[in-house]
Amino acid sequence: MKRNTLMYKTKQFLMFAGPAGLLFFGTVIVPFVYGLYLTFTSWDGISRVKPFVGLENYIAAFRDGVYWQALGRTVVYSFFSVILINIVAFLLAYMVTSGIRGQNFFRAGFFVPNLIGGIVLGYVWKFVFNRAFVALGTAIAGGNVGSLLATTNGAMFCLILVSTWQYAGYMMLIYVAGFMSVASDLKEAAMIDGCTPFQAMRNVIVPLMRASFVQCLFLSITRCFVVYDVNLSLTKGEPFNSSVLAAMHVYNQAFVYKNYGLGQAEALILFVICAIVGITQVQIGKRNEVEA
Repeated sequence: MKRNTLMYKTKQFLMFAGPAGLLFFGTVIVPFVYGLYLTFTSWDGISRVKPFVGLENYIAAFRDGVYWQALGRTVVYSFFSVILINIVAFLLAYMVTSGIRGQNFFRAGFFVPNLIGGIVLGYVWKFVFNRAFVALGTAIAGGNVGSLLATTNGAMFCLILVSTWQYAGYMMLIYVAGFMSVASDLKEAAMIDGCTPFQAMRNVIVPLMRASFVQCLFLSITRCFVVYDVNLSLTKGEPFNSSVLAAMHVYNQAFVYKNYGLGQAEALILFVICAIVGITQVQIGKRNEVEA
């Protein structure tokens, strides 16, 4: 009887969930609430006084044309990156589950770029674009060839290419799990019924991998929307701030221009967008579970 009392259940809950809950509260809830408080101040990050300004930072954020340009640039970057990441990841997953020799080695190899930090990755690819590709292009063309990073469209293309190279291996593992979840009997039955490999893929395998597609799409969207490290080390927003994405603009606003309140307000807008994407993913995932 004693074990069924409310006090006993409360002690058990605090014993097991208390440390994790306290850690979550201290590392997530407190910083979030403090950041929310900063959006109502004009703090410069240095002074002890944090003047209260009400909704001025939010009004300034919605009037900040540079921020919305960076956000629009992020949408374009995310659109093309998400498409390429998922196409490449799906093809890699199909390849490493098709029974080729050394497929486990290839799985590990394709996943390695995701383990490299974005700062290191950006500097490595910056050397490739500025040195290796320029030297190769000069040798082939027989004249001076400029770097892709020196042009507006070229810098954005480089960001998309590097992001695809970095994230495709991670998304590949999710697609691999999706391929392996499809029973081989279904594939064999489709082939016996006269389906070509492409028809079996389109009509049998892909519909059963719907959950994998949802996870990969929304994971890649959220990752692309908050990318900062590769943006910093690869292009640093150049040329002429034409490759500054939303996360970099928020960082510059807060830590470079010392507008912590405005930067925090713009960061909150970006957070709301990512939260909407995450909630949408959860709802679609639940709907798929019910239909299954």
